Amino acid sequence: MELKQYQIDALATLRRFFEEARIAGAKNAYEAITKEPEHADRLGAYGGDYAIPLEELPSAPYVCLRLPTGGGKTMLGAHAVHIARDAWIEKDYPLVLWLAPTNTIRRQTVDALKNTSHPYRQALDEAFEGRVRVFDIANFAEIRPQDIRDYCCIVAGTIQALRVASTEGRKVYAHNENLEPHFSGVSPTTPILEAHEHGGVKFSFANLMHLHRPLMIVDEAHNAVTGLTREMQARVNPCAIIEFTATPQPNSNILYSVTAQELKREEMIKLPIMLSEYETWQNAVNGAIARRAQLAKTARNDADHIRPIILFQAQRRNQEVHVEALKKHLMEVEQVPENAIAIATGNQRELDDINLFDPQCPIECVITVEALKEGWDCSFAYVFCSVSRIQNSRNIEQLFGRVLRMPYAKRRKDSQLNKAYACVSEPSFGEAARALIDKLVTMGFEEEEAQENIQAPLPGLDDSSLFDLSEKSKPKFTYTLPAEPEILSTLKNMESKNLTIKETDDGNIDLAYIGAMDDNFEEVISAMLEKTERKVFAEAVEKHQKEVKSRLSPAERGEKLEIPGLVVEIQGKLELANTDALIEDHEWSLLDYPGKLNEQEFTIRETANSFEIYLDEKQIRYQFTPEEERLFLDVNVKGWTSKGLVLWLDREVRQRDIGQGEMIKWLSNLTEYLIHERNMTIPALMRCKFLLARRVKNKLADIRQEERREVYQRCIIAPAGKAEVSFEHTFTFKESMYSGQKLYRGAWRPQKHFLGSDHVPAFDGAENGEEAQCAQVIDSLPEVKHWIRNVASHPESFWLPLANGKFFPDFAAQLNGGRFLIAEYKGEMERRSDTMEKEAIGELWERKSNGKCLFIIVRMEIDGRDMRQQLAQKLQIG
Repeated sequence: MELKQYQIDALATLRRFFEEARIAGAKNAYEAITKEPEHADRLGAYGGDYAIPLEELPSAPYVCLRLPTGGGKTMLGAHAVHIARDAWIEKDYPLVLWLAPTNTIRRQTVDALKNTSHPYRQALDEAFEGRVRVFDIANFAEIRPQDIRDYCCIVAGTIQALRVASTEGRKVYAHNENLEPHFSGVSPTTPILEAHEHGGVKFSFANLMHLHRPLMIVDEAHNAVTGLTREMQARVNPCAIIEFTATPQPNSNILYSVTAQELKREEMIKLPIMLSEYETWQNAVNGAIARRAQLAKTARNDADHIRPIILFQAQRRNQEVHVEALKKHLMEVEQVPENAIAIATGNQRELDDINLFDPQCPIECVITVEALKEGWDCSFAYVFCSVSRIQNSRNIEQLFGRVLRMPYAKRRKDSQLNKAYACVSEPSFGEAARALIDKLVTMGFEEEEAQENIQAPLPGLDDSSLFDLSEKSKPKFTYTLPAEPEILSTLKNMESKNLTIKETDDGNIDLAYIGAMDDNFEEVISAMLEKTERKVFAEAVEKHQKEVKSRLSPAERGEKLEIPGLVVEIQGKLELANTDALIEDHEWSLLDYPGKLNEQEFTIRETANSFEIYLDEKQIRYQFTPEEERLFLDVNVKGWTSKGLVLWLDREVRQRDIGQGEMIKWLSNLTEYLIHERNMTIPALMRCKFLLARRVKNKLADIRQEERREVYQRCIIAPAGKAEVSFEHTFTFKESMYSGQKLYRGAWRPQKHFLGSDHVPAFDGAENGEEAQCAQVIDSLPEVKHWIRNVASHPESFWLPLANGKFFPDFAAQLNGGRFLIAEYKGEMERRSDTMEKEAIGELWERKSNGKCLFIIVRMEIDGRDMRQQLAQKLQIG
């Protein structure tokens, strides 16, 4: 299963943390990464200093990855195992203790990890070549010493199974004779292990964990962070702790935080949430039924099978609208067939063994109280309906999260199927919205994200926020017509989300049209009116259309913003100058580079009881532990050969564009060089083979980077390069292209933003920070017709090639004379090495455009000139 970009980025950050922790320690690695501007901005209030989780194990790395509901925490957990193996544990087959918040999720996790066709297990099998064993903690006695030696072993349990004040009576802490083979080589007086009351080491699961120092993965970690949990972790003696949660507790060492907007952009969740408020619970139920019917009709036209489902939250048994009362109401009042209703509570488990994704499944309504709050997952759930006030409802967050998953993790063609729906009963509209925002924040949304993604399902206002309807709403045209049969029939046929009609008691029709009118609407209606009425109607339409046009952004008016791209010839065709494409068309051989690592790149120094490794001039020291503590570290000596090392390295550093024969030859040269020229022994190399593999990967990356620089210089930058600016290969900015992007919500209202003042993507830094100030200057320049905030890394944004990636300038603008301006803002703290490369490619783009394009890097001040003066000079205006 292909990972989403935010998952790739989160795992890359986790890998980098472990790699740097190996050299600099967990605290230094964490603070170095999280204090970088890019990561600090992402973490926001979640950033902070590193909190050591275990006083007994201060060196054990401890970090948390924050993902909102629907972000795929279990998938990331599966991939995190091999990342921790490679970068920290440095053991072929690590032991993993996987802790879930409930027994339900524990069982689901075990089932998924045991299923070889499940994406979670496939991720593990790929990393460990199928050598994976999965155990339920209830069956820990089945674990054999050879399992731990020859397989990646994952033991799934619950936090509660281990988190106790007293170990007495808990099987995981009890003596178990079946575990004796694991302790056959351990001294009976080993002080690090709990002793048996009759002497010797207790053969317990906890001692087994303590001996082998498992990687601890904690799902929904906000349920685990207590002092007692820390005590439990000390008993288990983990080598590292990775937590995954939507709502982390303070001092959780948040390493990476994913936003709900990123999940929406990757089509993982349904957003926005259409909130409908009703005066009574009966009306809320009726509204939910109507909404489901509408969605079911829409879903018939979808390419994939989708059967929208309502998730009802009933009240408890001693309250008015308990489960049976709600079911009776659905059947008798709403006429829902009994076989379309399923009850899922602690006592009634009517969903067990039912496949809700089966096209023949009749279930349309699921009634629960809180039994679905964890572990249940059906992306066909579209409508959430609570018969209680949501502000007072318990456990609503996890229940509501069930309707956010996107079917097939893929955006649907009809926009109505990309949204989630909530039908609630609250005293006031604003109170319902506020309550739902609070619930979304609890689920892992940022406050601003929650506000942006709750909308009112009013005709024509599907994209309007509840919190500023007066400003964001589109003009509404209203008119009264006689209720003649022909007029009424025509209007009913034309009714849509923009047009609504209502028959009045006095024999008329009130019509309401939201936004710009359809081209033939006026013509059709006018043809049915009396001549005198036509003029009045036409004047009203003209006035409305003018008002609509005055509020439209340039994008909504159909104007174009097309920025020409930089192109080169690739395989006989002009293509955007992308270094990735150029390097694929470039022939090179790894064997052109010597298989060598010098002393600055990699060195081992052994002593009687330790050895030191110098990796890129950074020192890592290993102290040999007592024999009984490192039995499990023993490697099969028969495999300690140069050939065995080469084959192992080949598996670890394999590259898709380098043939295996070429790679093995290069690795053989490298191994021979280390052994015969650098006088390193096979045992020493085998002991630190993971660190050696890391350095080899870095060496290969250095070689690849050198090739990329050569291609980049030769094909793009050099005078002999063939790069050109093409007005046939353009980046087209259009309405809704940044849908789902976090938006600017400061006090300033831009006048010339291409997408409109309400759709400006957020700036880096503070809402009124330096980048926002640069935007204000651009907006105020008389030469600028319209401009846009160019979002970095977005697939539709403008970019220029770099040797090792793409450059996404901050701003793109069209000038009144037809020229284009690209501007990049650089703060005083951003004088990085890549600035010169960005400036060079920007100037090349300008130079190749024959005067049509301008490029500038703007700073707060350059030689006494402020931002306005720098831009004015570039545009040659006063």
